[in-house]
Amino acid sequence: MTSLALSVLLALASAVCYAAGAILQEHVAATTPRLASAPLRRGSWWAAVTLNGAGAALHVIALAYGPLSVVQPLGALTIVFALPMAAVFVRRPVGASGWRGALLATVGLAGLLSLTGSSRAQALTERQGLWLIVVTVAGIVVLAGAARLLRAPGIRSVLLATAAGAAFGVSSVFTKNVAVEWTWDAWQDALPGLVMIGLLASSGVLLSQASYRGAGLASPLATATVVNPVVATAVGLAALGEHFRHGTPGTLLALLAALVASTGLVMLTVHNVEAEAAATAGAGAEEKAGTGTGVGAGPGARAGDEAATGVEPAARAEAAATAVEGPDAPGHDGHGAVVGGGGGGGGPEVPEGPGGPGRHEGHQGHQGHEGHQGPGGLDGPPAPGRSLRRPRPIPHQPTAGDDPGPRLPDCGEAVLQHHV
Repeated sequence: MTSLALSVLLALASAVCYAAGAILQEHVAATTPRLASAPLRRGSWWAAVTLNGAGAALHVIALAYGPLSVVQPLGALTIVFALPMAAVFVRRPVGASGWRGALLATVGLAGLLSLTGSSRAQALTERQGLWLIVVTVAGIVVLAGAARLLRAPGIRSVLLATAAGAAFGVSSVFTKNVAVEWTWDAWQDALPGLVMIGLLASSGVLLSQASYRGAGLASPLATATVVNPVVATAVGLAALGEHFRHGTPGTLLALLAALVASTGLVMLTVHNVEAEAAATAGAGAEEKAGTGTGVGAGPGARAGDEAATGVEPAARAEAAATAVEGPDAPGHDGHGAVVGGGGGGGGPEVPEGPGGPGRHEGHQGHQGHEGHQGPGGLDGPPAPGRSLRRPRPIPHQPTAGDDPGPRLPDCGEAVLQHHV
């Protein structure tokens, strides 16, 4: 087996490990309480950490055996592998756009792989490494400064994601440099390269995090995913003696294949972001539906409760208003008798006395109260839909400190006074 074939197999295995680790991490995040230490108690989280570590180790070994222009683009197959794996293991549906993106990315990367020529593994010289550091730092500073000056969130996000992708790509270049030059007898010679790997990787993480602020996830993630292998491949072709087959036509075809693969990666990134947003929105809707009938339920839930119990809102409001009426409310005489009722709710009729038929002057009948019109009065019939009988209010209970004073006789007393 040639070194190129071995590097391809190692890169594919690394992409599979990364994809499996990402799926496990997503599953743990979705099924674990939001506590900082909660994932540490899950075996699946530790399995995801192990898979990510194995993927990183396989990627480094692949860089030691194969050219950057092959290994680094193949690392983008993580997104492609994650699509069918998520559909099988976590039952995530895959739409047509996702499959189209996977097909384009696979075809583009296959074309790029078929056009890559074999070359001897070599490392950067000291002068080349110094110039690469200067150019990389200068480019990141310029991109970050331009992003700081611009106020448009979309352009700012793309600039920061470009800087992050460049940092990750150049860190892969130094990783390959360390892997090629590493010897256990002179491991201290690799310390400068290891320091640069740590600084560039940390800068890439911070820049990518800043790129997500105010612009969503799809645009910066797609930008960084494409820029990373492009930068690494460009450095490999320019400084490490890597080349494409068939001369200039082969180089042009390789650029076309890279464009096709980049288009597929962007489509896959956007599809994954949209699927995650739809899943989050569905979980939020289910949570609201589960709590909608509890405390603080909305008007629709309350209306459903009223329909289920058969209590009309108008009747409930009228009963509540009647229950809170006090002794000074209209239609109440302060001692539990209704005065001037508007319908058949007046007091009982008084027998004829010496003064002739009718009611006692101290007791108001159902039509004799001044200022109140009965059902046949000047105000016309009552409004439709309202009951002609008024619910009896709660009688006033006098206390020991109350001074009742002179009062009107009750109905029974009025009858006795007629006969005395």
